[in-house]
Amino acid sequence: MDQSPFTTPRGSLSSSIGDSSELEANLTLSERLKIFKSSSFDPNAYVATKSRSMNEKEIRHLCANLVELKKASAEEMRKSVLANYSAFIRTSKEISDLEGELLSMRNLLSTQAALVEGVAQGCQLSALISGNEDSDMDDVLNEKTDISKTEKWLIEYMETLEVILAEKRVDEAMVALDEGEKTAKEISEGKTLSPGLCESLQTAITELRKRLADQLAETICQPSTHSAEIRSTALALKTLGDGPRAHTLLLKSHREKLLRSIQGLESTTYSGVGPYTTTLSQFVFSTISQAASDSLTLFAGEEPSYTSELVTWAVKQAEQFAVLLKKRILASTAAAGGLRVASECVHVCMSHCYLLEATGMALSPVLLKYFRPFVEQALNTNLKRIEQSSAALAAADDWLLAYAPTNRNSGEPRSSSYSNLSSSQPKLSSSAHKFNSMVQELFEDVGPLEILQLDALAFEGLLQVFNFYVNLLINALPGSVVTENLEGSGHKIVKIAETEAQQIALLANAILLADELLPRAVVKLAHSTRGDESQRRGSDKQRPPEQRELKKILQREVDRLRDSFCRQHALELIFTEEGEARLNALIYLSMDGKVEPPEWFPSPIFQEIFAKLTLVASIATDVFVGRERFATVLLMRLAETVILWLSDDQAFWEEVETGPTPLGPHGLQQLYLDMQFVMIFSSQGRYLSRHLHQAIKNIIGRAIDAVAATGLDPNSILPEDEWFVEVSEIAIKMLTGRAAFDSANADVTSPTASV
Repeated sequence: MDQSPFTTPRGSLSSSIGDSSELEANLTLSERLKIFKSSSFDPNAYVATKSRSMNEKEIRHLCANLVELKKASAEEMRKSVLANYSAFIRTSKEISDLEGELLSMRNLLSTQAALVEGVAQGCQLSALISGNEDSDMDDVLNEKTDISKTEKWLIEYMETLEVILAEKRVDEAMVALDEGEKTAKEISEGKTLSPGLCESLQTAITELRKRLADQLAETICQPSTHSAEIRSTALALKTLGDGPRAHTLLLKSHREKLLRSIQGLESTTYSGVGPYTTTLSQFVFSTISQAASDSLTLFAGEEPSYTSELVTWAVKQAEQFAVLLKKRILASTAAAGGLRVASECVHVCMSHCYLLEATGMALSPVLLKYFRPFVEQALNTNLKRIEQSSAALAAADDWLLAYAPTNRNSGEPRSSSYSNLSSSQPKLSSSAHKFNSMVQELFEDVGPLEILQLDALAFEGLLQVFNFYVNLLINALPGSVVTENLEGSGHKIVKIAETEAQQIALLANAILLADELLPRAVVKLAHSTRGDESQRRGSDKQRPPEQRELKKILQREVDRLRDSFCRQHALELIFTEEGEARLNALIYLSMDGKVEPPEWFPSPIFQEIFAKLTLVASIATDVFVGRERFATVLLMRLAETVILWLSDDQAFWEEVETGPTPLGPHGLQQLYLDMQFVMIFSSQGRYLSRHLHQAIKNIIGRAIDAVAATGLDPNSILPEDEWFVEVSEIAIKMLTGRAAFDSANADVTSPTASV
């Protein structure tokens, strides 16, 4: 038989079913004694069968078991008689009366048969005598005597078979039918009966076989029939040659049993959804498992149609179970956003389904098709709820960092791991605390979504809500492009972060969520089906690839907020409120037209840049404790944004290189000083990046080329580099209020030295 994708190989089925000794150990006493009750039981053959491959010790053990069975049988008979004495007496009397009636009926039938036989013999004898006047009379009488014996056997056989069928003695009836067919074949070959009588015998046996099959089918369909009797009856029906009917009725009996169990469950009151789902799932999948076991045991190695019918029946039961669970629980739960309830229900059902797959019956695709949309709906409802709550809280957030509230009513997360962070507990603004607690609760509720192949959807949902929250943080920046276009854009209005401390708090919210808190929620999802707590604390290299990729995507969202922060502050430094450029070529082109020599000091705009970076560094040092690299990168990006703008400003360089007023010696020296000033304080603050250094070199080189194009020698104009360094360090000390000219060459402490 071809193997179905829903079944295991025959060998594994045999091993899972076990040998006959294991089956006998699981039978009740009455079932174990059933073999000895048969009228055809042969003690010698039974012992020979059992002892054929047994040694002396095993034979002694078998004898001991038989003695125990004998004692148990006697005790069982005694208990049965005592417990049902009155019924036993009444039944014995009824049996005696029935035997008397059967005997009377037999006598009547015998008399009637004798009359029919006599009439038939007389007619045949007359015909023979009239047709064969010269034949020997003794031979005719002898022939009539032989036919008479055969017909007499036929009458007795039919009477006996009728009685056996009436008493529903199945085993004896089947033996008698086989014997009758064998005898009928011999009679037909020996021509001891007329063709008409032979045909009548065959028709009668066929009719009686059909009656027996109907009796067996009726027994299978009875609700009171036990499982063992159903299996034996189905096997008998199959032996009669009606295997398809036996298989169909076997599956139907299991279906009826399941329906009765479900009806009983519906009438029982359960304290919650979990117990109801568990009980219902056990009913369904245990029934499917038992049906598969019975089918493969009784019909193993038969036609593939049996396996196909079994698979079709099992799929139908799984579909009806999924529809019932959808109607009772999942539809209303998913609509209300009850993700935990829906996830637990589905997990219980899928766990039972996967246990069934050990027998080769893979029904998980059927359940996934029905369950996945509802869990996905509940997940999306919760994600939408997180977005709405975050937007409402961001509209009133003061953007001040604080520890999570200790009052549960004020939004403390349910997670014990989150509430036990002690000294490492993160400081976030109020909306970020609430956002984190909602995400943590969501990923505690989802449970093992891998079993539904929804873990990727959960990751996408997490990215979606974090992207939404980052957009809220970007909207909170003053002058944000998104904030300027709020009307009609669908974006949520949030409270503006006015000060640098509030704006850096926005960055703190994003970096702590992306780097620590949200990955912790994802670990809950992943470790619900794989891994333990010790693996959870491993490095990023030990985490699954999707988690590492998730952290990268979350970090890109943080970079988007950081770039918005840097762009906003760069624009504030470079342009006035009216939109005019403060960092323009006129600063340098106008220096050579003055009568008085300039006082060498960094340009005002670069002093403001230094002040801004110093302020940001001071705040970032306090906020990003333990995350100094993020503070350094923030300062790098902010400095790069300003200098790269100057490097790429075509209007600035057109005026410097091709303008009517050429760049003179003083202008070149001032530009060189400004660039050296940026390089010095960036280097001391340890945020001089490779890109920033290269941009400064490009600006200085381009300015030198512009002066050289006028015919002047830049090397004769510019002083030594030590002079620029000295002036820059003096400027740094004066701007930071630590000027000490007698120690101008002393080591200068960086504004981010602690970073």
